[in-house]
Amino acid sequence: MHSGKVDMRKGVDGLSGVIQQEFNQNALSGDVFIFLNQNRNRIKLLHWQGDGFAIYYKRLERGTFEIPLANPANKAITLTHHQLQYILDGIVLSCIKKRRRYEHANVSNAA
Repeated sequence: MHSGKVDMRKGVDGLSGVIQQEFNQNALSGDVFIFLNQNRNRIKLLHWQGDGFAIYYKRLERGTFEIPLANPANKAITLTHHQLQYILDGIVLSCIKKRRRYEHANVSNAA
């Protein structure tokens, strides 16, 4: 997730440029890149799907999207797919408590 504001008029090429210049990452990696506008009421997700880009765009009529707490020096915030879904659904991340479950030592937490 981009921790700053992004011009929502940007399309695939503009957002790919932000990914390359500010994140120093490749937009073709298969990761989902998330961008918010200054008012945090619009969100764009950019995802390379192997044969082309897909953009998801959502504009809230009321309310804002949450930005997870992170180090202000970082331009990027890494999220799990669960956290992204909570943000899109308007769930406050600080209120979520996950019950402890068994996890095999070879399984990573990056879900």
